[in-house]
Amino acid sequence: MAFIAGAGLTNIDLLYTGMPRIPDAGEEIYSEGFELQLGGGLPATLINLGRLGVECKIATGLGNDIFSEFAKGKFAENKVSPVNLYKGDGIPVNITSAVILKDDRSFITYGGGSMNADDAARQTFYELAHGSKITLMQPGGFLEVYRKLHDEGTVLVLDTGWDDELSVKKYKDYLDIADYYTPNKKEALKITDTDRVYDALKVLGKYFEKPVVKLDRDGVIGVQNGRQVFVGSVERFTNVDSTGAGDAFLAGFSYGLFYDCPFEDCLLYGNITGGKCVTATGALSAYVTKDELLQIASEERSLTEE
Repeated sequence: MAFIAGAGLTNIDLLYTGMPRIPDAGEEIYSEGFELQLGGGLPATLINLGRLGVECKIATGLGNDIFSEFAKGKFAENKVSPVNLYKGDGIPVNITSAVILKDDRSFITYGGGSMNADDAARQTFYELAHGSKITLMQPGGFLEVYRKLHDEGTVLVLDTGWDDELSVKKYKDYLDIADYYTPNKKEALKITDTDRVYDALKVLGKYFEKPVVKLDRDGVIGVQNGRQVFVGSVERFTNVDSTGAGDAFLAGFSYGLFYDCPFEDCLLYGNITGGKCVTATGALSAYVTKDELLQIASEERSLTEE
């Protein structure tokens, strides 16, 4: 059975909502709401794909602590099969306490998350991802695995995330083997050292047959057969919290690739999953099912045809 794979750290979010302000030292303030959920990153993308009915597998770091046990339960609940790369007795996941104010947010993070990227871990990840139709790439210690998968015909989708040193030179090894890369506008301008999205697309076009740049609230733009393809944002969605929007977009986009959909549909699916994500607080609170995705996509196509 076809599946999508990836390797990445697991993040846990403790969300304190309805906070009037951040407490000063020595003070205690009660929040109106609280949620414990998986945070953003590659696990969030795979969980969104699992919710769309796609079988997914992840190589990550999981221990025996309560947060890792919570993550294991969420992976199982959302049809994502994890393989553990962590060796140790600590807490191998990143834990973030997010204080959600009316117009801002503050974070405290325990960055305990780590994954072994030694030869044994690379072999474990390769065995997990071997045979996948799509593997989601992240910079790290698994470049050799990505190269093997590329040679075997696996479709590779790259997500670099933000990096102060983001550049074509630094990430060339990944760009050379990736089939798709979905940076947002800020990331695209940074990695290509350009000032305009259209110039960034030209640079990315040297590496990708179908370059893509997310335009945040404005939608997404890509190039196919030398023609620019713009898909606007889904206006029915109201932005409450942008956490996880990029991860959710990647899920919708990858869903389209998984089912060999037209390029423009892949972009539309990404806009729908990303747009739905921002309608609630947290990376995984709001999402669409497969039926909802296809229905909204059909309605959006009808709107553009009018």
